[in-house]
Amino acid sequence: MHAEGVRRLLVVSMGALFQDAGILAALLRSTVLRSAFNFSLNKEMRGTFAHFGLPDWFRIELSVAKILGALALVIPTIPNRIKEFAYGGFAITLISAVIAHSASGDGISSIDPLLFLGILVVSYFYYYKAQLHQQPAGYGTLRS
Repeated sequence: MHAEGVRRLLVVSMGALFQDAGILAALLRSTVLRSAFNFSLNKEMRGTFAHFGLPDWFRIELSVAKILGALALVIPTIPNRIKEFAYGGFAITLISAVIAHSASGDGISSIDPLLFLGILVVSYFYYYKAQLHQQPAGYGTLRS
């Protein structure tokens, strides 16, 4: 009877973690979309990209890529491989943001993107765990 109680506790705990991961994923998507719209609609962002030494076309390209990446994560029919590329693209973007802020002398604010990188990593970890639970038995095992 004790083992059954422990198992139920684990199931409830895992459910809470996946629910929290869903909240993290929603936070990530909303942050990415807000950032994309800010880059494309806020005229002050032109000056920010110039401050980094980046051309204006890159601001627009980054906005489009962020919107497409967020849509890839939201739309359930998008293949998992595309979702993984979106996660990878977001990771590269966040690491590049840290480098750009640091190189232009922005001080301690240059580590702000690392917070979102942490959220991205946790979100990807739970996305990956959820994908493993959906795979058929024996998927990914070596056969002799």
